Amino acid sequence: MDKRKFLSLAACGAAVLPPAFSAQAASRPLRGPALLTVSGLIGVGGNRGALDPALDQMMVKQKIRFDKAQVFDFAALTAMPAVTIKPTLEYDNQAHTLKGPLLMDVMKASGVKVTDRTALFLRAVDGYAAQVNATDAAKYRFIVATHLDGQPMALGGLGPLWAVFDADRFADMAAKPVTARFASCPWATYHIEVKNT
Repeated sequence: MDKRKFLSLAACGAAVLPPAFSAQAASRPLRGPALLTVSGLIGVGGNRGALDPALDQMMVKQKIRFDKAQVFDFAALTAMPAVTIKPTLEYDNQAHTLKGPLLMDVMKASGVKVTDRTALFLRAVDGYAAQVNATDAAKYRFIVATHLDGQPMALGGLGPLWAVFDADRFADMAAKPVTARFASCPWATYHIEVKNT
């Protein structure tokens, strides 16, 4: 990669992954169950076919539809470069350590071509959903958290995945009450639809 291009992308907050890494993450066979499905405006192909109305019951009930998707298991997500954040969480008003790949790195590994119109529709297993502009996801450095306080997150708690950011690090978010900082961060995130607004 051209050094100037790398530095200009990094300065703009763009996710910068080596091309080989993105291709590896996208083409590697799954070693475990799919935990995250990315659909919509993804790259050519993806690694999963169309939604199966008989077997993808939760997605059908949540009115999700796709012809192709990129899916990630725990191993694929934890193989990506990880970022650690330490936000104060609304559930106990304490700072906790969360770790996982940048959301925009996951989008890049899915072949997403980000523009100023790109929006990410983040959906949790309970149906809660939030739309985040890709520009904000990059600005606030959202991660797809796989670990909480050094441990993999369990289903039934905040995991196994959580699209979240360190609200304490951004003045506009830190000024809000802690209970109002994470409306765009569905815990138990399992599906992301990429679309243009």
